[in-house]
This record gives sequence, structure tokens and C-alpha cells, in this order.
Amino acid sequence: MRESPLNKYAAVFTLSFWSAIAHAQDFTADQSRQPPSVEEGRSAWALQVTPYLWAAGLKGNISPFKHAPTMAVDKSFSDVIDDLNVGGFINVWGRRDRFVFSADVMYVNTSDAYGKGPLPAFQLPGFGSPIPPGSNLKARIDSKQLTATLQGGYRVVDTPAFTLDVLGGARFWHISTDISVTASHPAIGVQTARHNEKFDWIDPLVGVRAFLPVTESLSFQVQADAGGFGAGGSRTWSTLATVNYVFSDRLSASAGYKALDVDYDHGGHVYDIRLRGPVLGLTYRF
Repeated sequence: MRESPLNKYAAVFTLSFWSAIAHAQDFTADQSRQPPSVEEGRSAWALQVTPYLWAAGLKGNISPFKHAPTMAVDKSFSDVIDDLNVGGFINVWGRRDRFVFSADVMYVNTSDAYGKGPLPAFQLPGFGSPIPPGSNLKARIDSKQLTATLQGGYRVVDTPAFTLDVLGGARFWHISTDISVTASHPAIGVQTARHNEKFDWIDPLVGVRAFLPVTESLSFQVQADAGGFGAGGSRTWSTLATVNYVFSDRLSASAGYKALDVDYDHGGHVYDIRLRGPVLGLTYRF
């Protein structure tokens, strides 16, 4: 029996979280003194690691391979889960004095099967000639997406009631697609081909992050960025809003909503996608 994709999704989250805790325990065990006081903390590193689940649906247009016809994609989170092989999301946030940095990494591996036909003529790499109009196609698409957002910045407002960080950095995209197609038509008979393509690009970013404590345990956080600016044929933006609850000095949880949009059209590749949905994270501080 095929393992549930949801179980794989949760397993990645669990393993990421406990490996983060193990690393944090190793870090503190190597220190020759206790954690810094509040006064010392202003000049010491403050670090936190947050594995999270993102129940994102996606909508947009993609080309499965270079110069291919653009395909419309519209999937709910349940559809994404059905196609998911493995996925993982993790965020690292750090601060020293008023200088801040963040790293957010997302990896998703999916498989999707299509039975389409008839379709217009087009050339698939691996076929000796264009697929004739009216051909019946069966296709399987395996895709991998790695997105890493790295930002650094400065805390321009630092008060007990409110903090505001201005950020700058870059978002790295890597897309890998493996497509297998069987085409049937009286003019060509039945032909099968397989093709793999990889492409990547980097988007410069500017952003902000605001943090608003409500009580000692409850707080709100909003983060947004925008970038691309046409560099490499791309535009991108993202937003994240969460409510956070602190359980202890080390552990807190967050729940909210996240959206990520990218519009890439360059060199025959089209990747115009918006992902959005609720998020749930567990943070370990050290």
C-alpha cells in the first residue's frame, strides 16, 4: 500500500523539528556559562528555528518543458496532498543587536498523471517529429521545487511594545521537471518519450517584518517582501501573518496565513504560480 502523502508531509515536519532541538541542545551544551542576561542579550546572538506546515493550494500557468504550450494549474491543498511525494518547510531567524537575518527554505516533490487528447500539434523533446494535431496523449509529470529566501536587515524600531525590521536579500528558485509522454496517432503510431529539464533563477528582494506583543505569551507578526523587478524575467512577492503563543522560554507555536507569488517567463520557460494557505509552526529558541 502506498504511504499516505500526508504522513510523509508530517514526518518531514517532525524530523526537522527534533533535529533542530538536538542541534540547539548541542549548542547550549558547548557554552561555558549560562544563557545571557537581558543586558547581555542586546549584544549576543538570539536564534530561533521554526519547522512549519503550509497547507497551500496553487493556481497559475506553467510550461512543463522549454517552449511547451502553457498549462493552466488550479489545485486545492487536498489535490496537492494527493500528488505529494515529500515536502518540507523550515525558517531560521536570528538577531544581534539591531542587525537581523532570516532564512526560509521550502522543498516540494510531486507527481501528477494526465490523460489528455486530442491536443494541438507541438514538439516534445525526445520525439523525432512534431506530434500531429488530434493526437491522444498520456503524460506523467514529476516536479521538484526548491525555494530558499535569504534576507538580512536592521531593526529600525525596537521598543517593548513594537518592533520593525527592514530587510533586503534574495530568493533562489530551482525547478526540475521530468515528463513522460505516450502519444498515439495514425500518422505516427504509438510513441513514447521522456524528457528532463532543470532551470533556476535568483530574485532580489526588499521587505519588512513587524512584531506586536499583546501579552507576555501572545503576540502578532506580519512579514512581507517584494522583488524580482524584472531581473531574469521574473517578479515575486510574499506575505505572512501569524498569531504566536509562547509556552516556555524555549518553545512557542504560531498559526496564520501565507501567500507566495512568482511570475517567471524567460528563455522559453513559464512559471507563473501563486501558492497560498494557512500555516502552522513550532519554534525552538536558543
